[in-house]
Amino acid sequence: MVTQEVPRTSRCLEEARSLDEFSTSCKEVLNTSNMKESEDSGATAKAAIHPKSIHHATKWSEDVENFYRFQQAGYRDEIEYKQVKQVDMVERWPETGFVKKLQRRDNTFYYYNKQRECEDKEVHKVKVYKY
Repeated sequence: MVTQEVPRTSRCLEEARSLDEFSTSCKEVLNTSNMKESEDSGATAKAAIHPKSIHHATKWSEDVENFYRFQQAGYRDEIEYKQVKQVDMVERWPETGFVKKLQRRDNTFYYYNKQRECEDKEVHKVKVYKY
């Protein structure tokens, strides 16, 4: 029995060595691809515009109305919406200038009326970002 166990052990060691060599080469490949991805994400992070300050709205205005609509759809504001959805323009009502239609992150659409939708009791919930 001892003679049979020794070859098995040595075979296991040889397989382990070959696996180590293979896994090392895989790690090198993975590290190279991760570096490329991190470089790409760094480039997009530099292009992303982040707000410098934030406060809650205290009274209604046209800007607060549009912030409300973007935040209902799951975005910070128009700048983030354009970055995420990669669009140049947002559809607006020509009469009022309010946002007309937004696409959420899960690709469903929100359609808004021409009139004001942000009620006075919800104005304090709207976050206003400064850049």
